[in-house]
Amino acid sequence: MFNMLKTAVLMAAITALFMLIGQWIGGRAGMMLALVVALAMNFFSYWFSDKIVLRMYNAREVDDSSAPQFVAMVRELAQRAGLPMPRVYIIDEQAPNAFATGRNPSHAAVAATSGIIRALTPRELRGVMAHELAHVKHRDILISTISATMAGAIGMLANFAMFFGGRSDDGRPANPLVGLLVAILAPIAAALIQMAISRAREFEADREGAEIAGDPQSLASALQKIQRYAQGIPLPTAERHPETAQMMIMNPLSAGGLRGLFSTHPSTEERVERLLQMAVAR
Repeated sequence: MFNMLKTAVLMAAITALFMLIGQWIGGRAGMMLALVVALAMNFFSYWFSDKIVLRMYNAREVDDSSAPQFVAMVRELAQRAGLPMPRVYIIDEQAPNAFATGRNPSHAAVAATSGIIRALTPRELRGVMAHELAHVKHRDILISTISATMAGAIGMLANFAMFFGGRSDDGRPANPLVGLLVAILAPIAAALIQMAISRAREFEADREGAEIAGDPQSLASALQKIQRYAQGIPLPTAERHPETAQMMIMNPLSAGGLRGLFSTHPSTEERVERLLQMAVAR
């Protein structure tokens, strides 16, 4: 519940930031234009993001004849979660990872790399796919798509402000130093909010995924193994399209230290600790 409330607050914050920048650039008219642009961008992302990302990763759809065990596992977990059967894809990459996409549970897809299928035991893979179905159940794909789109749009507006400056409601030019600060700080603030939203959703998907699978330890073990295997194994598409990293069960571009503020995922250690606490409490 806390993570869901946190997500709602952060989504409101990134929307407010977007509209405030629009107001600074063009007064009330600029704010309304920014809102219209945001709605249009989110509508496009809502309807087409799944097709775009699956094409980016050259994902191939599989069924009962081409991947019977994997598809049967996803079907069983979807039934346990009370979800329609999603489309199932495999990505021919060595890096172990997985993601869910689609605008709603009725139009969802789950994808896993061939590397993760080889690296994990069936029990661990089951925990991973339960995590991805938890994202579908909570409509996290929509939330993450909107937050990423809004963050990108804020960066675009900030660049516009730097070159063209702002205007008050009566048309007077704004202070150019303020424009420079907006151009520098607004994208950073948007990125921090977006990453915080993503981390909150990952914690919630871990919790719900463990409930769906009925086995928190399997997901904890899978996360530890993915982190070990992923070191030194690149995921080229994620490197070319870093905006897709937030979709993965583990960020293929993750970094520690201060850069953790900009990480799309919580630390693996903290995720594992929470899952093991769930296992003890069962």
